[in-house]
Amino acid sequence: MIDKIKTIFSIPELRDKIFFTFSILIVVRIGAHIPIPGVDANALAGAFDRLQDTLFGLFNMFVGGAFEKASLFSLGIMPYISSSIIIQLMGSVLPYFQRLQKEGEAGRKKITQITRYGTVLIAAMQSYGVTVFLEKELQVVINPGFLFVFTAIVSMVTGTILLMWMGEKVTESGIGNGISLIIMVGIISRLPFVIGNEVRAVIAGEKLFISEIILMGIMFLVICFVVLLTQGTRKIPVQYAKRVVGRKVYGGQNTHIPLRVNTAGVMPIIFAQSIMFIPSTISTFFSDSDFSASIMRWFSFEHPIYWLFFGLMIVFFTYFYTAIAFDPVQVSSQMKQQGGFIPGVRPGKKTSEYIDNILSKVTLPGSIALALVAIFPYILMQTMDVEYDFASFFGGTSLLIIVGVALDTLQQLESHLMMRHYDGFLTKGKIRGRRRM
Repeated sequence: MIDKIKTIFSIPELRDKIFFTFSILIVVRIGAHIPIPGVDANALAGAFDRLQDTLFGLFNMFVGGAFEKASLFSLGIMPYISSSIIIQLMGSVLPYFQRLQKEGEAGRKKITQITRYGTVLIAAMQSYGVTVFLEKELQVVINPGFLFVFTAIVSMVTGTILLMWMGEKVTESGIGNGISLIIMVGIISRLPFVIGNEVRAVIAGEKLFISEIILMGIMFLVICFVVLLTQGTRKIPVQYAKRVVGRKVYGGQNTHIPLRVNTAGVMPIIFAQSIMFIPSTISTFFSDSDFSASIMRWFSFEHPIYWLFFGLMIVFFTYFYTAIAFDPVQVSSQMKQQGGFIPGVRPGKKTSEYIDNILSKVTLPGSIALALVAIFPYILMQTMDVEYDFASFFGGTSLLIIVGVALDTLQQLESHLMMRHYDGFLTKGKIRGRRRM
């Protein structure tokens, strides 16, 4: 393993990509500790202790503790994710966005531009909600008024735009998906504090050591299950007919189409979680109404409705993102052009219908398993009296994102090594990436 790591850093291009990625992530963590002007940090820390087990605590985990510090990156990358969801939904409904999707590179650039504009708009709305929350609910603002509201909105919107830009730069010039890595680093940054709290609880006698051992065993099993879920595939056999061109024979080989159990990866979790933040954001605009209080109560961690709705959203977005990421018609068309066929299935429309049918059957258990893993922290909290900060690392959004992003990053490292004619990063078994046909 040490030799493999040395090999990675011996390749100049790969080494530069890794250093660039790390430097960007360091900047992200520094920005998470720079507070916006006008907030009493001590009062905010005291007030936020009451919100750790609420939706705000989850949001704070996603942004790596930036929310509880009222920092420049308080909103995190979530406005960009929300904007991407809206644009992709519009791509399925509105003819204008459908035309852009078919225009190739020019259309993608236009969609990216519109997504960025949407990010600014959503970030402005969310930042206003945060300022109202800090002023009226927590009352931690030193000098409330228009000047603070304006300064806070500009600061947080600028922070979100900077995060978006850095995420895109990591994707272009670094290793891994920049947006996903920013979210993952934010989640991992909370792990030392969570472990420290558990260690102090055991030392103080508040928790039994044997219970922590049992929790570690459960965590190991859940991680194994998540890895299997992420890497599981259904292989469809494909044959290519032999073609004689002159004196040479082309084709004739057997291959397969790998249909992943979880084709969508971690995106359904991120999408669903972004949607779950919307009710709390809207409720901050109507904090005095009874309806707003009811919404906040329904969408709290303690309420089963939150987890039921969250699970259903994951199933929906799994199918939605799979439909976007994998097009059976395109795959069948490429196979037909290259002389490939599935044994016992006619080329063309029948092939696309066959692939789509299998994909739907594979996606259903994958989406349900994804939803079960996502709501596992709630089950753990109800059965074993575990705090959410600790339970979130045993399943749910945090674990899925960490495992998924880590596997994607390792797959890119694997690809770079293989391209340079080195052995893969892992000696036993190659990492199957999320590349789609």
